[in-house]
Amino acid sequence: MTTSSPSLAHTTLLAQLRQICGDAHVLTHETPGVDLATWEQDWRKRVKGRALAVVRPADTAQVAAVVKACAAAQTSIVPQGGNTGLVVGSVPDASGTQIVLSMTRMNAVRAIDKDNLTITVEAGCVLQNLQAAADSAGLLFPLSLGAEGSCTIGGNLGTNAGGTQVVRYGNTRELCLGLEVVTAQGEVWSGLTGLRKDNTGYDLRHLMIGSEGTLGIITAATMKLFPQPAAQLTAWAAVPSMEAAVALLGLAHQRLGPSLTGFEVMGQFALSLVDKHYPQLRVPLWQETPWCVLIENSDSENEAHARSQFESLLEEAMNHGCVTDAVVAESLTQARGLWHIRESITLAQQQEGPNVKHDISIAVSLIPAFVAETDALLAQTFPGVRMVDFGHLGDGNLHYNVQAPEGQDGKAFVLAHEDAVNTVVFDQVSRFKGSISAEHGVGELKAGKLPLYKDPTALAMMRAVKKALDPHNLLNPGRVLSAE
Repeated sequence: MTTSSPSLAHTTLLAQLRQICGDAHVLTHETPGVDLATWEQDWRKRVKGRALAVVRPADTAQVAAVVKACAAAQTSIVPQGGNTGLVVGSVPDASGTQIVLSMTRMNAVRAIDKDNLTITVEAGCVLQNLQAAADSAGLLFPLSLGAEGSCTIGGNLGTNAGGTQVVRYGNTRELCLGLEVVTAQGEVWSGLTGLRKDNTGYDLRHLMIGSEGTLGIITAATMKLFPQPAAQLTAWAAVPSMEAAVALLGLAHQRLGPSLTGFEVMGQFALSLVDKHYPQLRVPLWQETPWCVLIENSDSENEAHARSQFESLLEEAMNHGCVTDAVVAESLTQARGLWHIRESITLAQQQEGPNVKHDISIAVSLIPAFVAETDALLAQTFPGVRMVDFGHLGDGNLHYNVQAPEGQDGKAFVLAHEDAVNTVVFDQVSRFKGSISAEHGVGELKAGKLPLYKDPTALAMMRAVKKALDPHNLLNPGRVLSAE
């Protein structure tokens, strides 16, 4: 890509931004020794944009001042946390005119209120650091996902991230009690109350969560904390069908109640990729069954009670034919090993080559029919494709991914067939009254698809909200809502 010098207007803006944040925290392509690729390319390396500058504010006042300066210059802003998103929602376009607002310097834990069971953190706080801060206070922050070592809570809120414990604790939305947000005009909304009840009008917090930085810039959040479980056990079960997995989920709800904190399903081919690319992980049971399920039981009493519950559940499941074999982790190390296998599916699929990813949600009761029908349609339309099916069955969220046929070039397959594969999958999701995005967001990748699958009245309301809060379309333009 050819480079060009900033215009006079951009030069003036950059000077203002340096005055606000300091020279060291306004990075451009002319900054010696700095490569902006870290901020300009998405995690999956699908898109590489070009920023006018990467700006790294230190506090909320600086964020507000940056936004005001950009608004005056009519320069759009792309908020960015850990840049671990999967739908191209946090990198600049190719114009070289956008500001990437990196929140990673704003990473402090501001307060922990043990009596109120809340923690207040800045948007750039890495999820793993938030978990550790809660743990050091003897409490639990339950949001857990594969990118937790690098993703930030601001990004988690922006996309309403899910993860592995949604079945018990809900998405990030359910874990948030308050927000601090900078508006498109550079004003600060201070809403970090930590209240569980507040009926004083529209719930602006929920409007911002999941908006992917298109309505305001989240700078801090007050999140719920929970007591640490007295015991946590993990079981790995082989199931003969997706129908059996759903039946096992029903039994788990009945026998474990609120102790059921995780319920993951993994297809045989998905696990075969882990076995192929990470043989040291020793994947259990996968060769003997079409599906495996990972169940987590977080007990409030003790380990003996938790183990008794698990054994009773698995015995009943075997009697009903829902489970053909199972192992229960005997230690925390074994449990972490089982979860590491589940979390390695994405990396193993990456090792296998480019693929078409889907993050969909379907009513749990309809998932067996959806998978059977859609698998058959894809096999008929694209002979030889390999299905990498896995995800959070407990909340109806599947990562329903399509790998190129054995021996075919994955990149060529994706380039030639991604749109057609998406059409098959999304049409089926629509037919089953599901959602084409469950936890990854819409970003740029799905913005053009939304008008095809979103209720038109809902879409019109979304556009009205965007126009009201960001009339000049300066906050993350082209994400969530495509240009009309």
